[in-house]
Amino acid sequence: MVQRYGIVEGKIVPGAEPTLVTLFVAPDEGERRTLTADYALDPHDLASALDPDELGRVDSVDDATTIILKTPRNYSSEDQLLFTVTSMGLFLLPRGLVVVTTDPVDLFDDRIIRNVADIRDAILKILYGTIAHFLGHLKVINMLSDSLEQRVSASMGNRYLLDMFTLEKSLVYFINGIGSNQMVLDKIRANIARFKLTEAQHAVFDDIVIENQQCSRQAEIYSNILTGLMDARGSVVNNNLNILIKRLTIISVIFMPMNVLAGMGGMSEFSAWTRDIPWPIAYGSYLIFLIGVGTATWWVLKKLGIERNELERRGRRKRNGDESPR
Repeated sequence: MVQRYGIVEGKIVPGAEPTLVTLFVAPDEGERRTLTADYALDPHDLASALDPDELGRVDSVDDATTIILKTPRNYSSEDQLLFTVTSMGLFLLPRGLVVVTTDPVDLFDDRIIRNVADIRDAILKILYGTIAHFLGHLKVINMLSDSLEQRVSASMGNRYLLDMFTLEKSLVYFINGIGSNQMVLDKIRANIARFKLTEAQHAVFDDIVIENQQCSRQAEIYSNILTGLMDARGSVVNNNLNILIKRLTIISVIFMPMNVLAGMGGMSEFSAWTRDIPWPIAYGSYLIFLIGVGTATWWVLKKLGIERNELERRGRRKRNGDESPR
């Protein structure tokens, strides 16, 4: 798919003439031949722009400059919480700017640079938009992480933990991609004279470098939080499972004497013992007796638990030196 953009009253407008920026999205074989023949792009540089694993770089040959950037890949439900990055190629040619990418992208959705005067403003706008794209994905990842934390607190399985591992893997991709873009910005700064930026454009470029550094720092913070708390969240899941087993064990202990007595009462001997008593009264009284046994068992277990907790509290106070001598 090919899209063309031009400048109209300081804004980049699709289809405007003359063409300033030409965007190729996932070019097919015919479009690739057009890029190599009509635009004289190097096949290796074109392949690099379409390779998701390609590192960011800046190359200049004669009057042509190649910039390979990393950008977040558009997320779909099939990705199952895995956010990845892909590559985007900016080819600054005498006839204009050619952009090649694998995913549909809104190149000029950034609102920082409102007045576009030339092709260099367009490149700065694309750089700013790439950073904004990363920040938007980081915000979504943080919201998903918070939602998963709430679910982990009540979970007894590994599903949500695996989802958090996936988000952690996504942040690793983002950190590498943002770091790769930072190296590209550093290379551009080292050869800033070649791009012939105006004083205003140079100030905007400095802001872009700072924004990218802040974006990288934010991604690292999110990654450290996820990594540092994964063990704690795993312990929460294990603790939830232990609590469930404890409750089931208490229920089993409560019903154990009741089952024994109910088994005895279910035999024919009980009918023989109570043959002189009407059966509704006999079995009703026996049911009340079983309920009393279960209640007494629960009370004993609760009492033992309270005494144990009290001993633990006393032990902690003694270790801290807070318990007064008697």
